[in-house]
Amino acid sequence: MFVSLLALVLALPGAASAAPGDGEADTKAARSHQAATDVEGLRGNPKAPAERGDAWMGAGVRMHESDNTDGTPPDRARAGLAATVHGVDVSSHQGNVAWSTLWNSGVRFAYVKATESTNYKNPYFTQQYNGSYNVGMIRGAYHFATPNTSSGATQANYFAGNGGGWSKDGKTLPGVLDIEYNPYGATCYGLSNSAMVNWIKDFTSTYKARTGRDAVIYTTTNWWTQCTGNSSAFGNSNPLWVARYASSPGTLPAGWGFYTFWQYTSSGPTVGDHDYFNGSMDRLKVLANNG
Repeated sequence: MFVSLLALVLALPGAASAAPGDGEADTKAARSHQAATDVEGLRGNPKAPAERGDAWMGAGVRMHESDNTDGTPPDRARAGLAATVHGVDVSSHQGNVAWSTLWNSGVRFAYVKATESTNYKNPYFTQQYNGSYNVGMIRGAYHFATPNTSSGATQANYFAGNGGGWSKDGKTLPGVLDIEYNPYGATCYGLSNSAMVNWIKDFTSTYKARTGRDAVIYTTTNWWTQCTGNSSAFGNSNPLWVARYASSPGTLPAGWGFYTFWQYTSSGPTVGDHDYFNGSMDRLKVLANNG
């Protein structure tokens, strides 16, 4: 009986929490690792962010839109895809990534979380950003936006100054604005449709002024419709990265006639999030070179 009761207590939420006095980084890493290992099918990403800074590309999507995929790449012809290039996106939850393993599996590009809001920098950014480059991948950085904490310009400057810059070296993709469901609270961050559109304009115009590139916008059609009123203001300037965990990208947000990237699963091999570039490797190189 005692053993059974002890097992029950240890299974309760928080029973495995770090002891008071542990370093913040160790506590956070332990919590993230425990959450990740408790969720079948997720490789490095927990079910939900534990605290601010923990979000990743698709954190809010995972909470609001189901993932019924098994991580297998979708049939390209059935999904209406052009010749595609396989990629991944990663954050601190993946730690030191086995880039050679991903390269050998056919992955050719990667996006790495650099920043969130104006007070978080990915502690694994250097290994992930340089590691993907060193095995031959084309790579870029992304910023997880929190429009309720500071202006778009402030966050764009923080991103550009902490890993989100761009250089014409043929291996660096333009930065990404990850704008999606708020994983910490109100879906639209408490902003009206018009205020959200203005925030995004503030971010993208500042980022372009800093880097010379139009930021890629990562979002979902459902969130975009709800929180921007399905604005068509960005389709002619900013490449679209649509998130939809299904056999096809589905209906796109207003203003975009096609998508540039598609995050098709959160449960793929090695790192969880897997993506397609909607074009050939030559076209991806053109995007990297600002063609």
